[in-house]
Amino acid sequence: MQILEVLIEYGLSSLDRTFSYFYEGEKKLLPGIRVLVNFNHKDIVGYVLNVKEYQKSIEEYQKESIYVIKPIKEVIDEVPLLNDELQKLAKDISDYYFSPLISVYQAMLPPSLKPKKSALSKPKISYDTYVKLIDKDEYGLTPKQVELVRFLSQNDEVLKKDLKPNLVKALYEKKKIEFVLKEKIRLVQQEVAKTSDNLLNDEQKKALDSICEEDYSTYLLEGVTGSGKTEVYLQASRFFIEKGKTVLMLVPEISLTKNMLRRFKQRFDHIAILHSGLSASEKYDEYRLISQNKVNIVVGARSAIFAPLDNIGLVIIDEEHVESYKQDNSPFYHALKVALLRQKYHRFKLVLGSATPSLETKARALKGVYHQLYLTKRFNSSPLPQTQIINMSNYSNIDNDSFIFSKQLREKIRDRLIKKEQVILLINKRGYAPYIQCSKCNKVIKCPNCGVVLTYHQTDEMLKCHHCGFVDYVPKKCDKCGNSKFYKIGFGTEKVYEETTKLFKEARVGRIDSDVASSKNKLEEILDLFENRELDILIGTQMIAKGHDFPFVTLVGIILADLGLNIPSFRSSERTFSLITQAIGRGGRKDKSGEAIIQTYSPKNYVIYDSSIQDYSRFFNEEMKVRKLNHNPPYYYLILITLSSKNKDYLIDSCFEIKNILEAKFANKMVEVIGPSEPYISKINGKFQRKFLIKYKDILDVKEPLIELMNIVNKRSSLQIKVNVDPDNDY
Repeated sequence: MQILEVLIEYGLSSLDRTFSYFYEGEKKLLPGIRVLVNFNHKDIVGYVLNVKEYQKSIEEYQKESIYVIKPIKEVIDEVPLLNDELQKLAKDISDYYFSPLISVYQAMLPPSLKPKKSALSKPKISYDTYVKLIDKDEYGLTPKQVELVRFLSQNDEVLKKDLKPNLVKALYEKKKIEFVLKEKIRLVQQEVAKTSDNLLNDEQKKALDSICEEDYSTYLLEGVTGSGKTEVYLQASRFFIEKGKTVLMLVPEISLTKNMLRRFKQRFDHIAILHSGLSASEKYDEYRLISQNKVNIVVGARSAIFAPLDNIGLVIIDEEHVESYKQDNSPFYHALKVALLRQKYHRFKLVLGSATPSLETKARALKGVYHQLYLTKRFNSSPLPQTQIINMSNYSNIDNDSFIFSKQLREKIRDRLIKKEQVILLINKRGYAPYIQCSKCNKVIKCPNCGVVLTYHQTDEMLKCHHCGFVDYVPKKCDKCGNSKFYKIGFGTEKVYEETTKLFKEARVGRIDSDVASSKNKLEEILDLFENRELDILIGTQMIAKGHDFPFVTLVGIILADLGLNIPSFRSSERTFSLITQAIGRGGRKDKSGEAIIQTYSPKNYVIYDSSIQDYSRFFNEEMKVRKLNHNPPYYYLILITLSSKNKDYLIDSCFEIKNILEAKFANKMVEVIGPSEPYISKINGKFQRKFLIKYKDILDVKEPLIELMNIVNKRSSLQIKVNVDPDNDY
């Protein structure tokens, strides 16, 4: 008999422990497999953490145990899903992020292998059937059968579906052929022509030599937009692959994987892709290729950091400053932190690339924790775009033709259309209008689930919540005053698209935002059209500002550049600076000079000015003063605690009780407790929310008190807790 210690599939803190089950079958079960178990009268999936052998019968065991244990219902896996390194990594992530261990396993594994019951219905291995000739003797065969035998003798194996069924059947019955099953890879990667390595300039050569030859473990490769960071990535990858190592290449957005994959396929073979845009079957196939050591490079987004590669020599995190590397639900991991945890096992080189590094990364480089490398010149020696700030509060810059486009930007766009050059327009807000408002009582229509204002989308004439996904019709009457007229306030990508097609009727215009990106084929289609110069103007959110290389873009227009400064986050200035800098860098990347127009209502704000002159050092120094004054990263670490309940009064009372507990626990320590306060999103799925922000210097000062707090909350069924370590937002 074997006693199994099993984690159940529910990712709740209150259930973050093992439950015992027994197995009396003949199989030798191993930790790391999934089993089907009965829990609370429901059949669910469990993940086996430990297995103990017992010579006693279950009846004897039960007599000695104070608990009654059940048998497992079914063994799902024959071998462990994760190797020893990834098993240990899961535990490290769980400990660091105060997350249920099962939620870490679910984040690490593809849909078909997750420890969830829903995974059992997900795609498994798919096979193609091939025909192989095993007897060439033609005696007694018809001419058609002889023709097929001779064809097969010239081809090792042929797909069965490509041959005539009656002939295949006849030859099989005569034992002339056999069938061979081969695993089918469902992700079809486009073939690209191979290219040679480009010649490096002195700065690139110095960076490459340092990464490959020096003893530093982590590097910050800080390079202006268009400086050739990708070429350094490619040649560093070649160095480690030739040493028999594997390489992991992370990009921040799914939309960027196609371009990065193409660049790697031009140089290398045996590449896998991992990101959330793949289908379940494609993820399953790619994951198995990696785990079977059939690839030596993985290109992907955040979740690819868990790729089951062996012998990793190099991990690259491109655009390391982008917030999408941080997961916004349990286990709230950040790809960079996971990379640093994996680095302890594999001892690989870690390269962090950015034109605008996060303040934490830059501070660590300045302290010598990371080795600093610079690329200060564009690869083709072209200058950075000339930039002009347009004050939209000055009415001389706009007229009756448009309140979205300044006169200067319209003039520049017309000039580019005449010259057959391309334009990118950035507006970091999707939808048609950010909100609608009653014209009589000024009531703003909000999401009933989370209290966020609903955005109007003209494409389908619906109101949508960009946080929880709630969708509703535009109301016919205001439920407060009965008025039937509403104003559409502000504008997003849809409105900018409409205005652009109205002002520039001759232009071919495309739009990219997360609404468009929800269709994988549509996103790729628009990017391909723009890359092939079949579109003149591309409008989009931050998705178009990062990583793309469009050589014929000579004008970038940034509409509402100060939009991000209004977000109540300690990172709002950093994100706005990065977004503007990255967007400007999309222009003038070939032999034509580029220009950028920044439209803003805050022309004197240091973030707007510093980004307009592409001066990261100036911005860094100014922003670090603000961070230090407010005790924010990198001077302090943060933990965001969110409490939720359906009962608002109970929630508020509990928060002040918890406030007293925390302040008592943190007395005489360098720990600040801010809150309770109402978060930016005050209600989710019918539950009210309140937050605490913990600022600390040493994790040892807060770890035990937080574990005690979680235990207290977990005993209250009407109160839930989420702990987000190193949050990207504090709202």
